[in-house]
Amino acid sequence: MVDDYFDGYFKFHPTEATEAGFHQYDTQLEPRTKQAIDAEIAFYKDFLARLQGIDAKKLSFEAQQDYELLTSSIKGNLLNLEDIRQWEKNPDRYSSGITNSAFSIMERTFAPPEDRLRSLIARERLMPDVLAAGRTNLKDPPRVYTEIAIQQLPGDVSFFRKDVPTAFTQVKDPQLLAEFEKANDAVITALEKYEDFLKNDLLPISKGDFRIGAENYQKKLAYDEMVDIPLDQLLQIGYDDLHRNQEWFKRTAQQINRRRSPQLILAEMQKNHPPANQLLQAYRDDLSGIRQYIVDKKIVTIPSTVMPIVEETPPFMRALTFASMDTPGPYEKAATEAYFNVTLPDPSWPKERIESFLGGDNRYTMKAVAIHEVFPGHYVQFLWVPDAPSKIRKLIGCGSNAEGWAHYSEQMMLDEGYGNGDPKLRLGQLQDALLRDARFIVGISMHTGKMTMDQAIEFFQKEGYQPKTVAEMETKRGTSDPTYLVYTLGKLEIMKLRADYQRKLGTAFNLEQFHDEFLKQGFPPIKLIRQTMLGNNSPVL
Repeated sequence: MVDDYFDGYFKFHPTEATEAGFHQYDTQLEPRTKQAIDAEIAFYKDFLARLQGIDAKKLSFEAQQDYELLTSSIKGNLLNLEDIRQWEKNPDRYSSGITNSAFSIMERTFAPPEDRLRSLIARERLMPDVLAAGRTNLKDPPRVYTEIAIQQLPGDVSFFRKDVPTAFTQVKDPQLLAEFEKANDAVITALEKYEDFLKNDLLPISKGDFRIGAENYQKKLAYDEMVDIPLDQLLQIGYDDLHRNQEWFKRTAQQINRRRSPQLILAEMQKNHPPANQLLQAYRDDLSGIRQYIVDKKIVTIPSTVMPIVEETPPFMRALTFASMDTPGPYEKAATEAYFNVTLPDPSWPKERIESFLGGDNRYTMKAVAIHEVFPGHYVQFLWVPDAPSKIRKLIGCGSNAEGWAHYSEQMMLDEGYGNGDPKLRLGQLQDALLRDARFIVGISMHTGKMTMDQAIEFFQKEGYQPKTVAEMETKRGTSDPTYLVYTLGKLEIMKLRADYQRKLGTAFNLEQFHDEFLKQGFPPIKLIRQTMLGNNSPVL
């Protein structure tokens, strides 16, 4: 049944299949027509009916958990398609979707370049139809969604015009290259027409509401994260953590300089950064030191000695991504390289803008970013996933686990002595924690009608201690990513699980063993990990 499910699921999500390592789907593309969406809804409903025909109580403990994880995931997919309906509201899903699908073929050498180019051509031939489906499906989108899509489109066009051809310079077959040029030109033309449509036809009528509402928000948390805490209680939890971190931030700033405001101290810290042409090497140096600290202090087992490749962020991702981790999927056998992407400033920018941008890569923030993305954050976690106990655990997970683990790691590493108690490192870590606290509160508040976008921008600045440019970008993100509370939510869940597990084991508790036990289960909702590690259904928070 599990194989049946993923065979059906990947027909609707072939890009995810490519990323996971199932390359039989490489020539396919997400069908975006209303007919395809209806077919996907019918597939989920039929499969739910099949699952309901099983007596889950007769399954093993592990299989019962997988049953619950799969059932919950399907309900979440149905909620997104039937009630939240981003396919009807968000034009960027179509244009950025096809761009990501092309990138998934380009990024790893899982097959010879000629074979991958054939797959890309097959996908490219389907891309104009996806954009045409977008034009048909989109109904009264929120203005902010259309504006974001318009902002992204020049990068998408540039990606197909410059980056895609560059990725296949090894291919010399003239007939294959001619086929590619024709398919690629058609995609560029279709994207340019789509951009005109968004600017001239869709933007003037983009008056819809981005808010998903309290009922959908509660359901989304229940299905995606298995968290059923009422939203008012969750908000209080978020505010409590925000206030704790604000106090900790002020105390830490006073350790550095009692006579200066925390904001001035942060500004001074941001001046201490590597030059742009040394940034990637500085990250490589940091990674080696952080990895060795984890090994020496026995913080968590790292399943591979292979270091990720530190490289510049791919061009089409640079507008929205400061740094990211790209680890191969759990079923990828041929191309197992992992990439730690770092965005560099554009050399054509004015000197002041380059300096401001590099301030975000100051030597203190860099360490937090490296911990979050690589050691022991995303890279280490997803090195464990191929050994997760089932196909479901390898392929289905959640943000409060993955992002929660990475965010938890930032604080945990300093708590375990990394950086020798340097208060500047702690201040940088706390500013990131305040950003995530603000996301927690803004996400719930905006989508339940308690906060406007302008109020959200102000909240990120005043309460999250973020500059205005960051506040604006984060608010925009929150309009289409309502549950980006998962960073703080997951971190708090993991910290509570650790405290409960330590109480259970007493003097036998060992931090490395706790982390290994946590990671070996994949990245499911932490409710399921609690059941395994504690043997009960006690509250996640």
